[in-house]
Amino acid sequence: MPAEMLLPARTYLFVPGTRPERFVKALASGADRVVLDLEDAVAPDDKANARSTITTWLQGATPAERSRIVVRINDAGTPWFAADLAALNDAPTTAVLLPKAESAAQVAETQAALPDAGILALIESARGVSEVDHIAAAGAQRLVFGTLDFALDLDMDISTDASGLGYAASRIAIASRLAGLSAPVAGVTPQLDDEERLLSDLADARRFGFGAKLCIHPRQVQPIHAALHPGAQALDWAQRVLIADAASPGAARLDGRMIDRPVVLQAQRTLALARN
Repeated sequence: MPAEMLLPARTYLFVPGTRPERFVKALASGADRVVLDLEDAVAPDDKANARSTITTWLQGATPAERSRIVVRINDAGTPWFAADLAALNDAPTTAVLLPKAESAAQVAETQAALPDAGILALIESARGVSEVDHIAAAGAQRLVFGTLDFALDLDMDISTDASGLGYAASRIAIASRLAGLSAPVAGVTPQLDDEERLLSDLADARRFGFGAKLCIHPRQVQPIHAALHPGAQALDWAQRVLIADAASPGAARLDGRMIDRPVVLQAQRTLALARN
């Protein structure tokens, strides 16, 4: 299994594009990726300034810094979409987050404008979910679930019960798998001082096959990493599986269970996650 499939980014931390003093601080938070935001966190009158701020910073950033940056552009239905693409075409951009992705054509248009950038497609509407298979197959690097906007689109209250997100989450996870993408990214938890809610949201997303989460504050990063890191019992099991398989390939047993290929692959994945 390719290393990029075993060790995808776990956390994506948002930073407003108008706050360049926070860019390096966000990178220092330990988040796997930092999302410089041109969309929701930026008022219409500040779009041009934020765009200039981000492109200027990218041009002066080190390759290591740029490799961890994702830029959330404005969606294809806005008057800022074309300007965002044009500006980022002139700056070294590793990845962009395409909001309100609702068609394969939007992914293709973004990729054509930024051929060297990975496209993360943000699914946050009923139409996006209905088209998610085509979006995933259109060249998206990873799918992201915009849970708050999706709930708004369906007039759904998820403040205390998010079970209504299950169908959409399943569709996104299955589309990711069929397209050979890394496990999708779960939406934000807006409760900044509620680690219990953060980890509960993450656990819910993991049950649907998600492997990462959007963050809106640096304090959310490390709890997510800790929760996604295999515990001592899981690591011991994985090591024993590989030892047993090496001793008797294809015919091993461990703790009364046959060790077949899916079990070996799961053990390899567990040990790889421990190195992340």
